[in-house]
Amino acid sequence: LLPAELVIDHSVQVDEHAHSQALARNNEIDFSRNQERYAFLRWGQAAFRNLAVVPPNTGICHQVNLEHLARVAFVAPDPHRPDVVQVYPDTVVGTDSHTTMINGLGVLGWGVGGIEAEAAMLGQPLPLLVPQVVGVRLSGELRESVTATDLVLTVTEILRKLGVVGKFVEFFGPGIPGLSLADRVTIANMAPEYGATCGLFPVDAETLAYLRLSGRSEESDALVEAYFREQGMFAEPGMPEARYTRVVELDMSTIEPSVAGPRKPQERVRLSEIKSSFVAALPTLTKAKKQGTKASTGVAAHPTLKDGSLVLAAITSCTNTSNPSVLLAAGLLAKKAVERGLASKPWVKTSLAPGSQVVTSYLQEAGLMPYLEKLGFHVVAYGCTTCIGNSGPLPADVSQAIEERNLVVASVLSGNRNFEGRVHPEIRANYLASPPLVVAFALAGRVDIDLENEPLAEDQTGKPVFLREIWPSRAEIQAALAAVKPSMFKQAYATVFEGDTRWRELQGSQTDTYAWDDRSTYVRHPPYFVDLPA
Repeated sequence: LLPAELVIDHSVQVDEHAHSQALARNNEIDFSRNQERYAFLRWGQAAFRNLAVVPPNTGICHQVNLEHLARVAFVAPDPHRPDVVQVYPDTVVGTDSHTTMINGLGVLGWGVGGIEAEAAMLGQPLPLLVPQVVGVRLSGELRESVTATDLVLTVTEILRKLGVVGKFVEFFGPGIPGLSLADRVTIANMAPEYGATCGLFPVDAETLAYLRLSGRSEESDALVEAYFREQGMFAEPGMPEARYTRVVELDMSTIEPSVAGPRKPQERVRLSEIKSSFVAALPTLTKAKKQGTKASTGVAAHPTLKDGSLVLAAITSCTNTSNPSVLLAAGLLAKKAVERGLASKPWVKTSLAPGSQVVTSYLQEAGLMPYLEKLGFHVVAYGCTTCIGNSGPLPADVSQAIEERNLVVASVLSGNRNFEGRVHPEIRANYLASPPLVVAFALAGRVDIDLENEPLAEDQTGKPVFLREIWPSRAEIQAALAAVKPSMFKQAYATVFEGDTRWRELQGSQTDTYAWDDRSTYVRHPPYFVDLPA
C-alpha cells in the first residue's frame, strides 16, 4: 500500500476573532463540533501503518506538505530485492484541488476525487493520457511594491483566457532563478483557478535552499541534488529549453499591483481601478430584496454601512500564508499604520489564519505580531477558515444592516477563490488580494476607494495617510526575512503527529478494527458491509 498522509484542516471556523483568546476558543468549538469524527481519525492514526495523521490546530495540508511532508526525491525499499533501496521523483495526489501547490517545489501533484485517492492508496495505478504541456517563459523581475500575489493573479487571468483545462503548465525561462521558492508555490497553488492540471517548476538551487531553510536534513538535501543531477532533471542557467505544445511569454517587470473580483479569480483589476470596477459591477451584484419579514434579532442595524463597505478582511489560505515575504510585508504595513495612529474600521471582521505555526514564530521573531493584533489580525486558527467559507458569523449589527438595506458589502481575503456565496452568504462582492492589501483595505473599511489617489484614513493629527506612505520597501521586507529560521520549522514539526492535549486525550478505539457505536448519528458502520461474505 502507498503511504498516505491526512492533514485535518477543513473544519475549524472563525467564530471568535480580534482578541487574544480567539485561537483557543475556535479550537475548543471545533473539537466540540467534531468530537466523533476526530475520535475516528485518532483510531486510524494508531491502527494503520501507512497512514500518518496531522491533527487539527497544526496547519493547512498544502503548506504542511510543502514545509515538512514532501520528499522531492522519494526513497523506498525495493519490494523484490531486500538489500536495494529505490530513489525516484516524489509525486502526490490529494483530495483537494490545491494539491498543485507542491509543484512549486518540483513535486508533480494534483487534486483528485475521493474514489481515485482511495484506489491510489490501495496501490492501483492512476490512468492518465499523455497531456499537452503549455510552457510559460518568465523573464524580468517584479518591480518594487509588486508581490507574488499580483503575479499569480496575472498568470491566472492570462491562462484562463488562453485555455489550459486538462493541460500541464510548466514555468521556465530566465526569470525563474530570481523567483523565491515561496513565490513559486504561490503560482503553483492557483493552477485550478487558471484551469490547468498542474503548474510545475523545476528543481534547482532555489529548491535546495528552501529544503535547508525548512529544516530538512542535510542527507535528504544532498540526495535530492545528487538524484536530480544524475537524471538530468536539475535546472541550471544555460540549459536547452524543452519543447512545449505552446509557449506563453510573460515579462514580470510588467506586473502591476492588483486584486481579483468581485466574483472570480480571473477577474483581475488594477489596484487603481478597483473603485470604478466595483461601481460598474454594482448593478449586477444588487439583488431584489427578499419578500417577507425576517425574524428580529433585537440588534440595531449598523448605521454607517453602505454599498461597497468592507465587512470582512482575512489573511488566510495556503496560497499566501506559505509566503513569508507577503506576510512580513503585511506585518510591516501594520506597524507603520499603528505608528501613524490608524486602526481597522470597527465594522470589519479581521482574522489571521496561518497555514502553519511557523508563520506565527517568524512574525513574533520579527516583532510584527503586536502590530497585526493591534489592528485586529489575531491568529484565529491554523486551518483553511475563510478561504473555504468557514468565515463564521458577521457581527449582528452588520448582518442586520445588510438585511434591512439590501446592501452589497465586500470581503477582501488572501485566498484563491472568491465565488459569490463561497466566502460568506451575506457578502456578494469578494476580492482576492495580497496580505498587505488585506490590511490596507481593513484600514480603509471599503472597496470603493482609489488606493493610489485617495487616503486610507487620517492620522491622529487629521493628516491624510496614503497607502504609498506606509507600504514597506523591498529592502525592509528583505531585512525582515532574516526572522525566518530553520529552527522554527524543526520546532514546529518535531511533534507534528502528536497534536495538542485535546487530540491526545480523545477516547478512540484502541482495537485493530474500529468499534462502531450504534448510538452515533455521524460515524456509522456502513450497512452494505454488514454480513458481507468473505
